[in-house]
Amino acid sequence: MMIGRRLFAALLGAFCLALPLVQAWAVDIEELTTPLGIKAWLVEDHSVPVVTVSFSFEGGTASEPAGAKGVTSLMAILLTDGAGPLDAQAFRRREEEAEVSLGFGASLDRLSGSLGVLTANRDEGFELLRLAMAEPRFDPGMLEQRRAQAISSLHQSEQRPATIAARVMSTTVFAGHPYAADMDGMRAGLKTLTAADLKARTAALLTRAGLVVSVVGDIDKAELARQIDHAFGGLPAGAAEAELPQWNSEMKRRTIVVERPVPQSTVQIAMPGIARNDPDWYAAFVMNHILGGSGLGSRLSTEVREKRGLTYGVTSGLRLYKKASLLVISTASANEKVAEAITLIHGEMARMRTDLVTPQELADAKTYLTGALPVSLDSSGSVANLLYSLQVDGLPRDHLDRRSALIGAVTAEDVRRVANRLLRDDNAVTVVVGKPVGLSAEP
Repeated sequence: MMIGRRLFAALLGAFCLALPLVQAWAVDIEELTTPLGIKAWLVEDHSVPVVTVSFSFEGGTASEPAGAKGVTSLMAILLTDGAGPLDAQAFRRREEEAEVSLGFGASLDRLSGSLGVLTANRDEGFELLRLAMAEPRFDPGMLEQRRAQAISSLHQSEQRPATIAARVMSTTVFAGHPYAADMDGMRAGLKTLTAADLKARTAALLTRAGLVVSVVGDIDKAELARQIDHAFGGLPAGAAEAELPQWNSEMKRRTIVVERPVPQSTVQIAMPGIARNDPDWYAAFVMNHILGGSGLGSRLSTEVREKRGLTYGVTSGLRLYKKASLLVISTASANEKVAEAITLIHGEMARMRTDLVTPQELADAKTYLTGALPVSLDSSGSVANLLYSLQVDGLPRDHLDRRSALIGAVTAEDVRRVANRLLRDDNAVTVVVGKPVGLSAEP
């Protein structure tokens, strides 16, 4: 008997409520290798009959062929718009009837996907996953519909100041590297891509080379091995993707102003970041939290928002890519106040470089960062994504056992040292979108 959507939602809700009770460092991660040689990580949980899979393939939008920009994202959407004998409508009906949640997406470095299914329907779920990857249809009608949607979305995004700032920043800091945003190429590619282009991209990316699979839920290793081989085993073995070049992180101070007739200016300030495997990663993690990563309690929010009311929000974050890393500060402020906001941000960067953070700031940051991860594991998908992230970042399965100690070992001097390393005015690129008063472009 088919389980209804309300019951399915209730089961997922029950699983969500159970997960926060599990300490992150107590997650029992098993590794398995299927008969066909596919490796996967698994966290078994038989309390609720749900299975969630997170997976990805090496290669993303940054490695797209010349003349085919946009092909990876468009292909990712179309993978579930009909496959094998099922057209788009029939495929969606099968998903609904089997209570299957299946989707794909593309980032700069990887093509990713997720599957959620009730235990009773897992054969159907993994079969739909197999069809989407091995036998996508790319029917003309769906291709034209998705193409029109993608072009419309691109046009709309080009009117949003935050999107404009992000793309100008990407073009500037990654100039000459495949990570750089190529809007002209994207527009041209979306207009001309054919089904043959989509099939070629599918064949290039959907291979077992570079495949990462993480699974959480009501399934044991033997059954999971069978299902993984069924879904992924028919894909070609493939070869490792050609490595993208390492990004040259030598940046020079620069301010770019993009004028738009809006009442407030949107700001991004970017500096070279830090790799995930860098010994200073956790010092940078703590430093960023205190500076602007903790939301309303951060130094930036206190100085720019709370004390002076210059913005509704200001944040900082560490961004990781396979071949690059950035530290990015983002905010928005009234045109006549944005110059003051930027000056205050640089002042807080300088204070992080010169003064030790207080014992209370350090203790609060450690408490939050060690406690936030367990609390964030509020669904099978979040746990599967955690396993997936560990694999993509090249971290061992026991990393969670050591994470709290690594955060706890960070000292105030470590924070100041890494601030001097990362928070440098001389290599900060600033992009402002709006009509800022008292702020000029700085080449």
